[in-house]
Amino acid sequence: MEDYLEEEFFLLCALYGKSGKMPMKDERGDLDVSEVVKPVQATLSSLKMLDVGKWPIFSLCSEAELQLVRQACVFGSASNELLYTTVNDEIFVLGTNCCGCLGLGDVQSTIEPRRLDSLTGKKIACLSYGSGPHIVLATTEGEVFTWGHNAYSQLGNGTTNAGLVPYHISTNLSNKQVIEVACGSYHSLVLTSDGEVFAWGYNNSGQVGSGSTANQPIPRRVTGCLQNKVVVNIACGQMCSMAVVNTGEVFVWGYNGNGQLGLGSSGNQPTPCRVAALQGIRVQRVACGYAHTLVLTDEGQVYAWGANSYGQLGTGNKSNQSYPTPVVVEKDRIIEIAACHSAHTSAAKTQGGHVYMWGQCRGQSVTLPHLTHFSSTDDVFACFATPAVTWRLLSVEPDDHLTVAESLKREFDNPNTADLKFLVDGKYIYVHKVLLKIRCEHFRSSLEDNEDDIVEMSEFSYPVYRAFLEYLYTDSISLSPEEAVGLLDLATFYRENRLKKLCQQTIKQGICEENAIALLSAAVKYEAQDLEEFCFRFCINHLTVVTQTSGFAEMDHDLLKNFISKASRVGAFKN
Repeated sequence: MEDYLEEEFFLLCALYGKSGKMPMKDERGDLDVSEVVKPVQATLSSLKMLDVGKWPIFSLCSEAELQLVRQACVFGSASNELLYTTVNDEIFVLGTNCCGCLGLGDVQSTIEPRRLDSLTGKKIACLSYGSGPHIVLATTEGEVFTWGHNAYSQLGNGTTNAGLVPYHISTNLSNKQVIEVACGSYHSLVLTSDGEVFAWGYNNSGQVGSGSTANQPIPRRVTGCLQNKVVVNIACGQMCSMAVVNTGEVFVWGYNGNGQLGLGSSGNQPTPCRVAALQGIRVQRVACGYAHTLVLTDEGQVYAWGANSYGQLGTGNKSNQSYPTPVVVEKDRIIEIAACHSAHTSAAKTQGGHVYMWGQCRGQSVTLPHLTHFSSTDDVFACFATPAVTWRLLSVEPDDHLTVAESLKREFDNPNTADLKFLVDGKYIYVHKVLLKIRCEHFRSSLEDNEDDIVEMSEFSYPVYRAFLEYLYTDSISLSPEEAVGLLDLATFYRENRLKKLCQQTIKQGICEENAIALLSAAVKYEAQDLEEFCFRFCINHLTVVTQTSGFAEMDHDLLKNFISKASRVGAFKN
């Protein structure tokens, strides 16, 4: 992160000269660069603008205090506990303090924010909570701290004594960097940077994955079927655990009385077991409700299984399902799923920005995904879940200043500050030579002795070249999958490997039956093997429709021959 900030700072200085001043479009006048750099680390990881006022407990904070909030978590059996961090990396807590879950060293409730001094200066990477409640927190440095309810050793400190202050877990984790945490009702999981899962706490149903039902007082690595796997995502239901590995497979263990493990049975599982019904489907994320499970695939499809008494599976009925069942949300691709082990509520966000909810919503049973007026899945849990807790650690982006990254983004295609313009398809694109030379090896050499202020470009279209230049300012792209193919061509030509990966990601997100063959052809042409495999799997999974498209009928002969051969090898044409 520090290297990234240093580069962005240098770029900003280069753009605006040694004075360190940059023109702003508000009423504040010129702003010193140091004002922008100081808070940038707190904001680069922010997710979005968020109205924390949707959670009633925030009404206990003053307006001045709310302005400082950068991260927040609302938890507790009645959503009456709050932890938040400030722009100064201070952590504050307030609420009823059940079982010392505020970490203040006592069990006294407080309606005024109190600073958690023992963690001052620590930057929170992720946080989860149990039903007791207990807290598991990981810092950006990969350290793990726990406190709160501990009757089942869910704090991992080797005892069953309540943890009134944060406890730094070092046993079996001292040389590990934790990047994700998850809590069930009374058990805890952590995921390390090398893809290992560690578990501890309540184990009456095998939820710590040790092979027995004895409680686990300290962190132990979950092995078995996960021994040689690289885990990329974890989640917990009330008494079950889930892990997604880098191959897209899902492994599950623990309580299965409602079919929440997706194994086609209701028997508990004391060690990790692969969800065989998802064979051939690559899962990216998993989310657990009280007794139901959601997964999101790399094609933007959602599958659900488990308890369904409130319609939380989104199937249109209230029958439990022990096998993965597809959840239909119009025709838009899903990019985010949300569930929380303390609730029977489900939510999802589409690529088009629409947010859906289903399950128990303010006491009502919503059995099919319902389109909301929200822009965030977080709002669903604030307004409709019972209790109204947060399903993840919230990140709040301040709006009273521009970060370095935001300032650079604003200067793209700005004729007032640019010293170079590209002429593409009769249109100008305004840029800054120094930024292009810093960000791109191609421009570093091509612009070295070039004193012209206009460069004509005919090799690529205007949308593609504009997207490329904008990428150099923003590190992101926003294109249709068809245009992303053109950008993939450019990225290959300029040897921009990161841009190439972003193009492939965009193409994956926009693939459909109509364009699948065209995108497969592009992947083959530009030797994008991962994308080629993805497009091929998509075509096989939607073979009947794909073979009826004009793209298939006009398919290159050699590509068609190879496609049929490969499809035959995977059994696509068997009866």
